This record gives sequence, structure tokens and C-alpha cells, in this order.
Amino acid sequence: MELTVADQRVLMFNDQLSAGEAEDKAWEKKVDSFGAFNKIESFLSKPKDEDFELIYQEHRYEPFWHVIARAHYVYDRNTTYEVSVSGVEVNAVNCFKNDFEVNNGHIHLPVLEHCAQEEVDEVLVEGISGKNNADLKKYLTLSPKQVKNIEKMAGKESIILPPQTRISAIMRDSLAKMIKGIQADAILEESVKVECVDLYYRPVYAFKYRWKTKGKEAIVEVDGLTGEVKTGERVFSEYLGKILDTNFLFDLGADAAGILIPGGSIAVKITKKYLDSKKK
Repeated sequence: MELTVADQRVLMFNDQLSAGEAEDKAWEKKVDSFGAFNKIESFLSKPKDEDFELIYQEHRYEPFWHVIARAHYVYDRNTTYEVSVSGVEVNAVNCFKNDFEVNNGHIHLPVLEHCAQEEVDEVLVEGISGKNNADLKKYLTLSPKQVKNIEKMAGKESIILPPQTRISAIMRDSLAKMIKGIQADAILEESVKVECVDLYYRPVYAFKYRWKTKGKEAIVEVDGLTGEVKTGERVFSEYLGKILDTNFLFDLGADAAGILIPGGSIAVKITKKYLDSKKK
């Protein structure tokens, strides 16, 4: 079986919010970021804006993977069909010049099934946590741009988060699903095509606030595309200046070449086109 892998792409979304607009949205929700208990307490004590201060802010690009794999199989399978006879008086049935004994009102007819099967697996995976997140699909229609130099497109002031999840691991999971349900005695056609291997970067604004009178800190994140505001867990300033290795981002060759499809006997082979591109 030959695995065809699409050209790998890096795509980046442009901000739909300015830094000022994002900061205004975050400031409105700053109290919420300190937790439900503090929010309730704030209704009683009515904190003032001067009780809070912005102590850190960043503009970052978060990665997520989009992979679509499709498999096509044509195969034959031997099995037995259970066929009811016409009445209790029937002891045997002659079919295609063969006699079949009746057992509990049925005969068991050996047949050869000619089968065709299509399998499709589409996944959207968060680049940092490695979790599948179907909600990321909402971003795909927002006209991202394909980029060659991520750092240049993002600008010096933005932080680019390298994905912690390797694409080879995601591909392994998708390929395993492609043949999981196949039961065949003879495979006549088999093809697996990875139609999409895309790495997306979406913009996020993060603001860290200090509640001065309580001595507590909290983070508010604003989605640079949708304007959605939520409480953050941490900022990613430690990634500032980290160099992205595109060979790492799309390291398919070393891992994928040795994949064995579960239930099959043929090692997956990366297409010549992909191997040639690695040599270059």
C-alpha cells in the first residue's frame, strides 16, 4: 500500500481586533478572571478600577493542526449466509449443485462477498495540549494566509508558540483508523491519501492583572479573531525568541516510514514525491 501525503502548509490568521480593542474587552472582564468567589465578593465591596493594575500583556500565535486522511479499499471476503428454509419438513436444500443440510430451520450458504469501503478521518488538534478540539473548525473559514517565514509575518513583538504535539503522532492515529474495520481475504485495491496536513496559527491577546488590595493576580485572554474573552491559565512569555524548526514541525519521514497498519501485513511507504522533497 502506498501512502500519499499532501504538501504540508503553515497558515496564519490576521488579527480582527486591534491591541486597544482587545485590552478594552479584557479590562471589562478583569474581575471575572479572579474566580467566582471573588466575583461575588466584588458585588458587595464594589472594587474600583484603581484597585487593579495591568502588569503584563502579550500578543501570541497559538498553533493547531488540521489533518484529513482518506482510505479506499476494494476487497473480497469469504463468509456464510444463514438462510431460512420454507418449512419444518425440509431436511436438505440443493443450491448450485451442492446439498446443504438444514440446521434449526436454516441452511448455511458459503459465499464470496465483493466489497468496497471508504474511510475518512478528520482531526483538529491543539498544538500545545495535543487535545482534539472540533471547535477549532470555526476558524477554517476566516481566510488564513499561507506563510513561508512565520517569524517575519508575525512581527518582532509577537510570540510564536511552537507546537508540542508532533504531526507524526497525529498521522499515526489517523492511519490506524483507516484500516481498523477491514476484514478481508483478498485486497484488490488499497489507497490511503492524507489530503490535508496543515499547521494553523491564530492570534491571542493575554493580559495579566493584579488586584492590588487583595494581592492576587489573574489572566484574561482575548481571541484575536472572534473577540471571545475567557480566563487564562498562564502567559507564554518564556517562548519569546524561540526559533521554530520547520523540520520538526513536519517531521513525517522518520516516523511515518516505519508505520505498520494494524491488521495488515504491508508497511506504509511514503510517496516518492515526499521523499524527493526531503532530499532537497
